[in-house]
Amino acid sequence: MTSTLAAPCEYQETIRKSRFLAKAAPVSSAEEAQAFIQAVSDASATHNCWAWKVGNQYRFSDDGEPGGTAGRPMLTAIEGQECDQVVVVVIRWFGGIQLGTGGLARAYGGSAAKCLQAGERVELVARVRCSCHCRFAELALLKSRLSDFDALIDSETFDAEGAELQLAFPAAQQPQVQKLLSDISRGRSELHPLDP
Repeated sequence: MTSTLAAPCEYQETIRKSRFLAKAAPVSSAEEAQAFIQAVSDASATHNCWAWKVGNQYRFSDDGEPGGTAGRPMLTAIEGQECDQVVVVVIRWFGGIQLGTGGLARAYGGSAAKCLQAGERVELVARVRCSCHCRFAELALLKSRLSDFDALIDSETFDAEGAELQLAFPAAQQPQVQKLLSDISRGRSELHPLDP
């Protein structure tokens, strides 16, 4: 089952005199991943390599290491640990002994995997995204009851009659959320699936 980290974590090891410090964190967007990378990167280090994955989006960087020896093995570690919505940065301080391409791939991928293994995990639940329209008189009640179904409001746009809400909730809760909306609106509102 796919999971993410419950909180940021780190792991450190020394391989042939080079120090590797891996830092990982849960993220929900590319912007959050880039912000984490910028926040934890160390300008005094030899390399700050990173990889992140959020759903079908992913990016990685070798930061000056030979191509394919750092970022790609780190992304493979994320996928191998069945993680999603995570970012991993591995910071290397060169110790004077070259590791070779295979050694670098093992060092970066291994540090990333061990960091993810060390962190506390939470299971990711598949969510569906839907929109609905709700009148002002019904809005407060709907908002207060959505948490009963683990539903989150991604956005709300107000108009003259009420608000257009974009919701995200576990797929298994869709019938209950539809019933809640129908009951509160007396049948006037319904859920409209949004494209993933």
